[in-house]
Amino acid sequence: MTDAQQTAEASPEVSTREPSGPAPVPLLAPREGVPPVTADPEALAGVVSAFAAGTGPVAVDAERASGYRYGQRAYLVQLRRAGAGTALVDPAAVPDLSALGEALAQAEWVLHAATQDLPCLRDIGMVPTRLFDTELAGRLAGFARVGLGVMVETVLGYSLEKGHSAVDWSSRPLPEPWLRYAALDVELLVDLRDALEEELRRQGKLEWALEEFAAIAAAPPPPPRKDPWRRTSGLHKVRRRRQLAVVRELWTARDRLARRRDLSPGKVLSDAAIIAAAQALPPDVKTLAGLHGFGHRMGRRQLQQWQSAIDRARELPEAELPQPGLPAEGPPPPRAWPDRDPAAAARLAAARGAVTAHAEELRLPQENLLAPDVVRRLCWEPPAERTPQAVSEALRGLGAREWQIEQTVEALTEALGATA
Repeated sequence: MTDAQQTAEASPEVSTREPSGPAPVPLLAPREGVPPVTADPEALAGVVSAFAAGTGPVAVDAERASGYRYGQRAYLVQLRRAGAGTALVDPAAVPDLSALGEALAQAEWVLHAATQDLPCLRDIGMVPTRLFDTELAGRLAGFARVGLGVMVETVLGYSLEKGHSAVDWSSRPLPEPWLRYAALDVELLVDLRDALEEELRRQGKLEWALEEFAAIAAAPPPPPRKDPWRRTSGLHKVRRRRQLAVVRELWTARDRLARRRDLSPGKVLSDAAIIAAAQALPPDVKTLAGLHGFGHRMGRRQLQQWQSAIDRARELPEAELPQPGLPAEGPPPPRAWPDRDPAAAARLAAARGAVTAHAEELRLPQENLLAPDVVRRLCWEPPAERTPQAVSEALRGLGAREWQIEQTVEALTEALGATA
């Protein structure tokens, strides 16, 4: 039994139960009040100076306008650090925050669900070298729910306002209640970090978390997604290649228009409308206007641009039509394994069972103990030698962290060996 297992078994109550006892105390306003929005170079220089002089970790959060604007750019950045207080920075007014990023380069950044905010922060020049992710820390510590609000309630005993998470943060001026909500998101983030660090240390999992955080900070930006049009909701209803070409042409035309107008693509044309047009293959604007999503509110000029995209798809040579699916990368879907490779299917069943059982012992999600894709790839192409050393090398090559390898290699070696 590992130290982490012994510690978790000795005191499971903190990391597995929902809050009980006194009701959480509502947190109604930041300690120093809501700061003014930093929206000009002079004010930004003041923020940079104050935060460079601050001490300890810096809480960082970003608000986007998902569902309203094109892309995932930040429309407000919130920061808090001891000695500097809280700052609210408007990247729409001061889009280059690289000076702030450089001033905080040596500090530990505390974020909640870091992978959601890091791309938009990177775009404005803010890239951490060290971070602490309170959501991931909560997962590793075994909390059942890891949203920021419930974590603050469970761990610190305060309740945060929840009413403005999905508003249009590109609006200007930003209403005072929204700014108060934004400031409160970083008000207790460092306190939450400190409490979770102590809990992870108590459970013997702190080194695991630090390894995970280092991997997130070091990860390069993801490459552009291949054939992003294939993520159109409802694509599974489209079977024929000519219809798939319609989806591709409409998606591309919509994306181009959404980018130009800085609107969420769904506000330009819904996925449901794209699928309806692909299924119907309308020959003209009049027919198109009768389809779902192309109603009377859409002007003839708009209808004509969508019909032009459909016509382009209709006229494509057969050789240029998209294939029904992307070329497979990696193992096939597990449901196909029993027919294609029964031995691999047996390995996968044994390995999944072993990883799941150990994750339950450690009181953390199975996918955090070892990514399901890593398990699949290992089982589809196992090492020639079914030894702990060979399995460790295979896991390392698949991107598993050292703590994950240490925790799973014995069970996976046994599972692969039993089905050899």
